[in-house]
Amino acid sequence: MDQKNKPLEQRSYHFEVRAEESEAGNIITGRPIVYNSRTDLGWFDEIIEPGALNNTDLTDVRFLVNHDTSKIPLARSRRNNGNSTMQLTTDNDGLGIRVTLDTENNSEARALYSAVQRGDISGMSFMFGIRDEEWENLDSDHPTHHIRDISTVVEVSAVTFPAYESTEINARSKEALDNARSAVETARQQGAPSVETDDLELLKEKAKILGGF
Repeated sequence: MDQKNKPLEQRSYHFEVRAEESEAGNIITGRPIVYNSRTDLGWFDEIIEPGALNNTDLTDVRFLVNHDTSKIPLARSRRNNGNSTMQLTTDNDGLGIRVTLDTENNSEARALYSAVQRGDISGMSFMFGIRDEEWENLDSDHPTHHIRDISTVVEVSAVTFPAYESTEINARSKEALDNARSAVETARQQGAPSVETDDLELLKEKAKILGGF
């Protein structure tokens, strides 16, 4: 499939989100994308590889609550310039955000800041495109999806119910599970490249010999 025509992906994780006060106003900080964190998506594990953001288009990224595009964005990063109300940082750990909320004039911003401060909202989600990916152990019941290159990030959200936590899935929606299953089935049908397939087969054969079966 042409990379330009690939649908955008959406992931939600239970990662730390913090609220703080500064001279600039009320701030929310968090890390929506973390490298080398194995996440169980139900039908497969997923790992975002270090460097996946090296060539990512971050020129226009909105900050929402629960991906609600019918509401006005609470912040926005435009080319990550100094006037942007959301600052993005890519480093060796992944993607960090710093959001300046207009809690004085926006009641939804006030409500979000309070919820994060109280610990009632503790999840973040992001919508992104994939330029390069690889599958490992597609012949198993639970393969691993390696994301090697993220093409674009278009939106980041604070979420009430993180669809996926870093070690297990909580409050999983049927749509999220169906999308995960569809991704595995599509990869298998298209014969997506699998990592270390030959090594895996050798290990299986060695296990049979050593185990006496």
